[in-house]
Amino acid sequence: MRKDEPEEIESNVPSPRQTLSYLNRLFSAHGLEAKSKLGQNFLIDINLVDLIVREGDLGPEDAVLEVGTGTGSLTAKLAERSGAVVSIEIDSSLAPVARQIVGIRPNVTFIHGDCLERKSLLNPDMLAAWEAAMAKQGCTSRKLIANLPYVIATPLISNLLVDGPNIERMVVMVQWEIAERLRASVSTKDYNALSVLVQSIADVETIRKVLPGNFYPRPKVDSAIVRIIPNAAKRKLVGDVPKFRAFLRDLYIHRRKNLRSALAGSPRGRREKPDVDAKLKALDIDGTLRAESLDIPQHLRLAEVFG
Repeated sequence: MRKDEPEEIESNVPSPRQTLSYLNRLFSAHGLEAKSKLGQNFLIDINLVDLIVREGDLGPEDAVLEVGTGTGSLTAKLAERSGAVVSIEIDSSLAPVARQIVGIRPNVTFIHGDCLERKSLLNPDMLAAWEAAMAKQGCTSRKLIANLPYVIATPLISNLLVDGPNIERMVVMVQWEIAERLRASVSTKDYNALSVLVQSIADVETIRKVLPGNFYPRPKVDSAIVRIIPNAAKRKLVGDVPKFRAFLRDLYIHRRKNLRSALAGSPRGRREKPDVDAKLKALDIDGTLRAESLDIPQHLRLAEVFG
């Protein structure tokens, strides 16, 4: 992966107003089209773009990571409000267009590449560029502000929370189904390993449900703007967060099984059921329950014994 140098154009280009007619003209002029395999759905509601920026609560102290530069409409607004912006785009045909639209701004770094080196690993070059931009502009906090491609939303959010640098907040557009999982309550259909992991180390709030008509092309599902604030006190209770994530992953592989069977048949090694029963009894947890019936404190106790 490499940093891409922007073209030599004026640096005071105003933020583009990304409407449907604007996108149609832009795509026609550059021979572009949205790529569904990359999860490209461009936000065409100016008010929603402004809402995302406002929820970021940005200032000169903030170094922002934007994943999915798109045409640069959000990038430009982030640059106006924050100390530094690092914006990464995987689409080689779209990246130069965004650079041209945003223009040369001393606090913006464009990167062409994937935010994930692997599904479970953040791109180290992206993180290095974020760190460098933060130091260059004298920023003291990091934020993720982005209209995320659906295909990378879950691994990006979870990897940044678990293994990434300290982040003050995330304000992201995600698929509605993911938003529901992020904030799901115990014993509901959306409550799963992602719910437990994120809520155990952060505070989550859905800011706005967003309908398909606010995008081009229209996605087949609803979306949501979500705010995630990492919580240091919660994280301290978890302790070893990567270990806790691994435990949750193994536990929820057997989601349809009860706790007794899931723990006995763990992918990391089988356990004797009498031993599992004894430990569950000591924890005062009913082994006939499923994992989604447990609240976060129960998951933490379970991980401490079986993790």
